[in-house]
Amino acid sequence: TEQAVAVAGGVIGGILLFVLIGITAYLLWKKFCCLLSYEKLTSPVKTTNAYAIFQDQSTSEIQPKCTSRSRSVPFIIPPTLHRRDWTNLTKKEHVQEDSDPYVIPQSGPRSSFHSLAGAYVVGTINPELYKFPEDRSETDFPEGNIGRLWFSIEYEQESERLLVSLIKVRKLQPPADSCSPFVKIYLLPDERSYLQSQTKHKTLNPQFDENFVFQVSSRMLLQRTLKFLVYHVDQQKKHHLLGQVIFPLKNETLTDCNKLVIWRDLEKENLEPSSEYGDIQFSLSYNDYLGRLTVVVLRARGLKIQEESHAVSVYVKVSLMNHNKLIKSKKTAAVLGSPNPVYNETFSFKADQTELDTASLSLSVLQSINGEKTHLLGHLVVGPFMYTRGKELEHWNEMISKPKELVKRWHALCHSL
Repeated sequence: TEQAVAVAGGVIGGILLFVLIGITAYLLWKKFCCLLSYEKLTSPVKTTNAYAIFQDQSTSEIQPKCTSRSRSVPFIIPPTLHRRDWTNLTKKEHVQEDSDPYVIPQSGPRSSFHSLAGAYVVGTINPELYKFPEDRSETDFPEGNIGRLWFSIEYEQESERLLVSLIKVRKLQPPADSCSPFVKIYLLPDERSYLQSQTKHKTLNPQFDENFVFQVSSRMLLQRTLKFLVYHVDQQKKHHLLGQVIFPLKNETLTDCNKLVIWRDLEKENLEPSSEYGDIQFSLSYNDYLGRLTVVVLRARGLKIQEESHAVSVYVKVSLMNHNKLIKSKKTAAVLGSPNPVYNETFSFKADQTELDTASLSLSVLQSINGEKTHLLGHLVVGPFMYTRGKELEHWNEMISKPKELVKRWHALCHSL
């Protein structure tokens, strides 16, 4: 038994010795690896010039290809802003003065840039990327422009109110050097009542910021048209019309949450008296590359409508003809009970360039009562010399001479087909 105890004691002692040797070897190996991986800093970090570091890094990594490109700005995050004075980096000064030895920089991951006395250069900012886009409506005015008007519209469904905000007018062209403008706002077809803005004295660029309310039912809203008349008041208190804006509501989506901000160029009002059967204004354009003829029916005035019923509606029928043969017809939406309807509708027809000498456009203004009985109010034809003369021929020829450009004109209606 004593021999067995001695053998067991020798085995246990050998095992303990083996474990002790293994632990010692592991600790020595771990310490050796740590010495190879980390190097202890024996001196404090020196204050560094952030701008110089940025220049060194950016020269090799993000050198711009174009010399006209604006210089990037280094983006630096300090560990703390408490009791620190950070100076302007663009003057090549130190990031911070080491004035408080008791403030210890916060620990955290460092970027590929060097440490700057506790501050970290994490990248650069290109100032060009943070510029607001230029509002071209404030700068791009076409030749012959007589002014531009900005407004917003919104419709309250529950109270059935149309909210119109008159914002501003720019680049007015008054008859005299000074200008004192104001604006009248109509909701057509009612031309007897209007709302008027305040008068802004001695300015060609008045800022109004005024709100107006029109009461109109949702059923009739899309049949209405906003009309803005911009006037100038002279020293004798006489009113001079500078221009107008006509804006139909039928193509807009108006809701409580949808406030539309819109601008339109002023147009000169046609002061000529209406012809016997009324007049119609439309634009023509021809795209020779696509072989497409475009007609924009804008408005009519002075129509002799029959006022027997409140259900009278007026629409325009546009027909493309070739050798008196009907090719295609299109119609505008009907406008209820107005002798001066506004449409602003665009129609396109396929027409090869070789067909322009034999093609023509026929425009007929028609009224209907309750959508049944149709009555012709006026008619006209524009086209080449084969079919037309005078203003209608001039309009057609100007369209051909100015491809892809909308040519707008008024035309008198006649009653016979």
